[in-house]
Amino acid sequence: QAQLVESGGGLVQAGGSQRLACADPGRAFTTFTMGWFRQTPGKERDFVASISGNDGRAYYADSVKGRFTISRDNTENTVYLQMNSLKPEDTAVYYCAAGAGYKFISSSRYYARSSYDYWGKGTQVTVSS
Repeated sequence: QAQLVESGGGLVQAGGSQRLACADPGRAFTTFTMGWFRQTPGKERDFVASISGNDGRAYYADSVKGRFTISRDNTENTVYLQMNSLKPEDTAVYYCAAGAGYKFISSSRYYARSSYDYWGKGTQVTVSS
C-alpha cells in the first residue's frame, strides 16, 4: 500500500548522524506500533527498531543498540529514527512500517516483518568511510 512516507535519508560520513522521519496520515496513529526496517541488495529486510503505540516501549536490533533511538510524536503522527555513530554497515534502504496494536501480543512480534501491515517506499541512507 505504501501509505507511509519516509524522509531524511541521504549521504553521511562514518561517525556522523542522521534522523529519519515517517509520516502516517489517515490512520489511528496512536494505536499502531511503528517500526523501522532496512534492506540491502540480496539481503532480507531486517528489523532495526520499533515503538509501541500504547506505552511507547522501544525495541532495537542488537546491531544498533546504543546508537539509534526511535521515538514518536503522536500529535504529529510521526515516528523518528535518530541514528548516531553511523557505520558503513548501516548503509541500506530504510523502511517505515505500521502494525495494528492488537497483533503485538508478545515481545517477539515487534521484531517480525509479518506484524506490520503498512509500509513506506523506503529512503536511502548511505554511510561513507
